[in-house]
Amino acid sequence: MTPILQAQQIVKRFGAFTALDKVDFDVVPGEIHALLGENGAGKSTLMNILSGLLRPTEGEIRVSDTPVRFASPSDAERQGIGMVHQHFLLVPPLSVRENLLLGASSELGGPLSYPVARAEAEARALADTLGWKIPWDAPAGSLPVGTQQRVEILKALRGVTRVLIFDEPTAVLTPTETPELFETIRRLAAEGAGIVFISHKLKEVLELAGRVTVLRRGRVVAKLNSAETDAAGLAEAMVGRDSDAAEMLARGSSRQQSASSVISVKEESSVTTDPRAPLSVQSLTLHSAPGAPRPALSGISFTVAPGEILGIAGVDGNGQAELAECLAGLTRPQEGEIRIDGQIPPQNAAGFRHVGVAVIPADRQRRGLALPMTITENIAFGAFDKAEYRRGPLLRWPALRERAADLISRFDIRAGGPDSATKSLSGGNQQKVVIARALADNPRIVIAVNPTRGLDVGAIAFVYDALRRAQASGAAIVLISTELEEVLSLSDRVAVLYQGQFSGIVSPTTPREKIGLLMGGQKAEAV
Repeated sequence: MTPILQAQQIVKRFGAFTALDKVDFDVVPGEIHALLGENGAGKSTLMNILSGLLRPTEGEIRVSDTPVRFASPSDAERQGIGMVHQHFLLVPPLSVRENLLLGASSELGGPLSYPVARAEAEARALADTLGWKIPWDAPAGSLPVGTQQRVEILKALRGVTRVLIFDEPTAVLTPTETPELFETIRRLAAEGAGIVFISHKLKEVLELAGRVTVLRRGRVVAKLNSAETDAAGLAEAMVGRDSDAAEMLARGSSRQQSASSVISVKEESSVTTDPRAPLSVQSLTLHSAPGAPRPALSGISFTVAPGEILGIAGVDGNGQAELAECLAGLTRPQEGEIRIDGQIPPQNAAGFRHVGVAVIPADRQRRGLALPMTITENIAFGAFDKAEYRRGPLLRWPALRERAADLISRFDIRAGGPDSATKSLSGGNQQKVVIARALADNPRIVIAVNPTRGLDVGAIAFVYDALRRAQASGAAIVLISTELEEVLSLSDRVAVLYQGQFSGIVSPTTPREKIGLLMGGQKAEAV
């Protein structure tokens, strides 16, 4: 069968760096073809070339066996190629409807009213099919991350789609939402579309894809049929036979936390508070905007002991972002209190940081890093007020550069050096910069929000190890994640957040069915 889309001997260089080296890839009608590789392996670069965002240095793109050149994403869209990006391309101040209509007037030519009406009608019909409730008039930037992801999918599916590229599409979806997405992907393939599926979750790849291509350091190292391999084989192809990350993937997620690293943690299904704990939250309430149907947070209470990881699970958009901002000192709740070592800290981010609260934010690119700045400058944000890095009002940049070099080594940040631009790093290495800054000085409390979102298996293994080392050193950790497997694997207790309230705090060994009911709003007593 003739491929819909082919990449032949694609080379992409950025200066002296070769991101892709003679890569061949194709997708045929009706198939789901997975693309695997570590962060920085070249997956997104290849897909950005196939979707018109980048031009290849060498090589050829063919659509239905005809050579084509894409000068922009619009050229690719006109050939029926759409892409759902890992990092959203929405315009935050514009409404969902306006984002969906961007570029719609150029589709298929003709009067403006026809494609605009068609684009919105198709988006609404697809949303209804998937059971998605989309606030069409809300600013895209105000939506939970999971809802923004859905808008990206709807945007990519407008018009005639022959090839649809999904870049880490389940990174922001819950276990209950993922099967719905898979059903949509399978339906599109059954209707003749070619699907490219990029994911670091090997179970998903084996479940969904027929063929798998593996990239490593910009080269194709394996082409496999999913029916003839397993997670261990895919992991080995991605990161090498002797890699710790490969071993972790092959055995699957498992709780390896030793009892000695957790101090006086009692598994429980009820909510208790201890004002003497490193972190104590009592009756936290945060009101929503006027007209909202409910408070963003209502009566949240919990404590975290030294050396404990408290996981916060739940469907995205149920108060996770608001809770994280309160715990980081970025938002002041209207009711309740947060105590650090029994004391109420100054109600701002600097005040919380001064008493030992470190934050790993959900979005490394928008909230965690200043991308145009160097690694040294980004790491300096976590130390600029320390005496050893200041001389009066001036920063001691040589000392800060030494600090950055030390953290690059300690946290295995793969970069050209302390003066490398952060935007030049892969996603996994950008996340390592965020984690290095947060954990460098052994904080008393760590607030980690979706710390592995969009990362490959090697980077995930690194993040897990960093959090476990912080836990072993006595840090009290709050892990807020929409990845249920992640929460269950790392946490000592799991609190389930639903519509701004805890529906229960349970052991991570609680059956997933019961946790699913809690995520749907049923109280712990009912399950």
